[in-house]
Amino acid sequence: MHRFLLAFTALVGATEVAHADSRFFCSADDKNVRFTVESGFKAEPGHELNHFRGALIIKNETAPQPLGRVSIDSDSLSNRWSHNGELRLEILYDGGKAAGGQSVNLTVSAEQPNGATAFQGVYDMTVYGGDKPITFNGKVSCGAK
Repeated sequence: MHRFLLAFTALVGATEVAHADSRFFCSADDKNVRFTVESGFKAEPGHELNHFRGALIIKNETAPQPLGRVSIDSDSLSNRWSHNGELRLEILYDGGKAAGGQSVNLTVSAEQPNGATAFQGVYDMTVYGGDKPITFNGKVSCGAK
């Protein structure tokens, strides 16, 4: 009987600390850009960011060169929002001298219907560093784990 009570107490204590964190991944691939981003948020109030990473390639020929493939991480994430199926990310990549003084501002806005793992949204991207800023926008597909 003591073993049962001890095991039951341990089980109840363990279930109290279990939380499911949210992981989101978004991607777009069109005539202008190809990118993938992944972010993780804690399930606790405030939805603190666990991690962020991604990569993007600008395919449009009018964009200034030599950006090429850009790897982004949490340092590039300037704004984020995850609440009730709403995901907003703002990414600012400043390539500095390595990218010829070019920078990229990318925003992702997506909505997740209740209980769905796949959802849709839009992206807006502006590339700075050429004669004038170049803006692209399109659809983005996202998912959750």
